[in-house]
Amino acid sequence: MTARNKLLAAPPYPVEQTLKRLGANLRTARLRRNLTIEDVAEKIGTGVRAVADAEHGKASTGIAVYAAMLWALDLLGHMDDVATPEKDEEGQALALSRERARARPDRSPDGDF
Repeated sequence: MTARNKLLAAPPYPVEQTLKRLGANLRTARLRRNLTIEDVAEKIGTGVRAVADAEHGKASTGIAVYAAMLWALDLLGHMDDVATPEKDEEGQALALSRERARARPDRSPDGDF
């Protein structure tokens, strides 16, 4: 049987490792706060399976579950730095390489004859 979504069946290794680290970090944060999986699931309005899957770093777990868990653990503010344009060095370099060296005059008719 072939999986419908190859990303969920076999994510790229760096993606898989990042999700596993995130899940382990969420579990550590939950345990440090002395919360059960049930506590977190109830707070974010989902089932215990979704929380357990997130803690295992499953690719099939929706980003909303991860974000809600971060919120429940008072860690959501850390998401503000994810993919910020200011920290995207490659994107900034590409944008700079496409900037014009000089401005072109506007050649559109201005209606002033």
